[in-house]
Amino acid sequence: MHTQPDADAPLLVERHTHHVIATLNRPHRRNAIDQATIDALHILCAELEEAPKTLVLAGADGVFAAGADIAELRERRAPDALRGINTNAFVRLSELPMPVIAAVDGYALGGGAELAYAADIRIATPTLAIGNPETGLGIIAAAGASWRLKEIVGDARAIELLLTGRTVRAEEALRIGLVSAIHDSGDLLAAAEAIAARIARNDPAATIATKSVFRAPRDHHPAADLEAQAVLFESPEKFRRMTDFLERRDR
Repeated sequence: MHTQPDADAPLLVERHTHHVIATLNRPHRRNAIDQATIDALHILCAELEEAPKTLVLAGADGVFAAGADIAELRERRAPDALRGINTNAFVRLSELPMPVIAAVDGYALGGGAELAYAADIRIATPTLAIGNPETGLGIIAAAGASWRLKEIVGDARAIELLLTGRTVRAEEALRIGLVSAIHDSGDLLAAAEAIAARIARNDPAATIATKSVFRAPRDHHPAADLEAQAVLFESPEKFRRMTDFLERRDR
């Protein structure tokens, strides 16, 4: 199954059998994340919570997302901050049952970087420029960078990046583990879909359990692992897959 997206939407959504591609689509604003984009992300999350599939996030016209929409952000006040407009959308996205893959081409700054951090897997192009310049604008990176970035690259590296607000380029991002692979721009989406296809070969229930257990707090281990494994040990799919493996081995 494949459905074509609405070309004028702030988020272009292509639905395939085992994965969904969502492309940020405000190229005239370098895909800056505005309220309409956030609303569209919530709608997509509701769909993927109900019918889990791997999600590939991308950006139109060689840019992932240059940040939050500054024109909107400038007018927001304290009550808006406490609403967690971007934060709640990115948390919801990160907690989707199936994996989220960010295919990051070009700029991913501020809220764009935080959207990428919310993904389970990040791949990028040689033109990657990712970072959190928020303190230069008189605010903090409050949509996930303050806790997600250190989980990805470690405390020392994360605090240096957050305090300086400097931009990380592709080679450094790969070296510090901020992204897991670099692909030419023309190959990026295909590479992301290849990861989604590889995931689709596995048991969806085991994939969902792996993501859930991986994201569990440290003090929930090993109980969370064993509880998830107990459910899987009783699943018909486990018996089918292991039987197939043993029969192939014995041929």
